[in-house]
Amino acid sequence: MGFPGTWMTESESVVYRVVPKCACSTIGQIMFYSDHGVFFDGDIHDATAGMHKWAIEASQAKIEKNVKGHKSYAFTCVRNPYTRVLSSFFDKICGIQRNGKRYRGNLVPLLTQKYGIEVGGEDGRAEFDQIASFRRFLLFTRDTIRWKKPMEPDIHWSAMSGHVSTFIANGGRYDQIFFTEKFDEGMQVVLNAIKTKHKVNLKKIPKFNESEGHGPKRLHPVEDYFDDLSRHLVWEIYKRDFQLFKYDFDNPANKMPLGEVDLDEVHAKLGD
Repeated sequence: MGFPGTWMTESESVVYRVVPKCACSTIGQIMFYSDHGVFFDGDIHDATAGMHKWAIEASQAKIEKNVKGHKSYAFTCVRNPYTRVLSSFFDKICGIQRNGKRYRGNLVPLLTQKYGIEVGGEDGRAEFDQIASFRRFLLFTRDTIRWKKPMEPDIHWSAMSGHVSTFIANGGRYDQIFFTEKFDEGMQVVLNAIKTKHKVNLKKIPKFNESEGHGPKRLHPVEDYFDDLSRHLVWEIYKRDFQLFKYDFDNPANKMPLGEVDLDEVHAKLGD
């Protein structure tokens, strides 16, 4: 299986396991800058040179050798499951993507037909009941994860623990797992631990949010989207994420983690 979703700087200064919807655009750009002194011109997910990625066949042997030998500092970044799944809905389901089209082509028509989800019309700008549509999206999310119907789960809303675990299961070990909600603090720990060709000043780094502006603006506080049934579904889908990454399931209004990630626990529980 190898190391899907793993990126490494060309200089091999650092290895990163991408977790979608968890500041991955900003992290990728910081890695690129640390090697080249410039940011990648465009979305870092589109870069096919200047960085090693598991998706690039020529990079795979180098990544595998590095990760299995734990030659470089390895890290990942996680996010509150409530805000992550909400962000996936507004970006991927309601939003128009970089190519000017809907995400995954016929996905939205399928959701409209099977789950009654509204997305704000053709361009995502019409008014619609965001809360009702999001709750229906959660049902769809649960169905994809539990039964792989009507399709396989998508990387943007499948559990973070699943992404994080492939790295461990295939012989990798993390030195750091930090929170999107405490981004500068966590990223600084990584930068302090590695040697980079170009110094990175986090205060001057723009936030690269590739999903910003894709979809309609969220109109309500996070907690308004999650009634009892929604929270039951969220627990069913993301129970492990809440437990391992120390997020507050009981209070959707609290996006901050309740404690630090216990790396030994993560490796023990996700390594089997």
